[in-house]
Amino acid sequence: MEIDFNKSQGLVPAIIQDAKTAVVLMLGYMNEEAFAKTKESGKVTFFSRTKNRIWTKGEESGNFLNVIDIKIDCDNDTLLIKANPVGPTCHTGADTCWSEKNIPSDFLSHLESTIQNRRDNPSSVSYTSKLLKRGINKVAQKVGEEAVELVIEAKDNDKELFMNEAADLMYHYLVLLAAKNYTLNEVIDILKERHK
Repeated sequence: MEIDFNKSQGLVPAIIQDAKTAVVLMLGYMNEEAFAKTKESGKVTFFSRTKNRIWTKGEESGNFLNVIDIKIDCDNDTLLIKANPVGPTCHTGADTCWSEKNIPSDFLSHLESTIQNRRDNPSSVSYTSKLLKRGINKVAQKVGEEAVELVIEAKDNDKELFMNEAADLMYHYLVLLAAKNYTLNEVIDILKERHK
């Protein structure tokens, strides 16, 4: 990776993107030392222009940015770092430095992640956790019930009822996938293969 640190007085911009959600979290600057420390430690490290020193994001707050991948742009003077954030990224406590929520633009991925979290970290107040605890037969039964209810509503002209049943079926389908330890992306891969 040949980074051109000479264009901007020894610094290059580093765009930090969440590796899972693809949300842009922040922008910082790196010199050669900060870049080397980032690669060595696996934690995003910047050069602070105001403090005139190297600093690792999260060194005080614990909200580190764990590096997953580093790419360089076509001019060799800007970095794109995909990372997994530990907590909020912005010093204000916001998920991003633009006060955006760090959720995927694809809500189904966010919902699937939430369902998987309820599977892996059960909560006594979570409907999803309670359903999963009842076992695969109950989860599959709920998918069947919701499918029948959607078919019944499809025969009428009540959009609101139809759409709500469609949402119920989609949710319970994602719960079934989680109960079987499969993901929606695995299903999408099959659809892509069939589409060829």
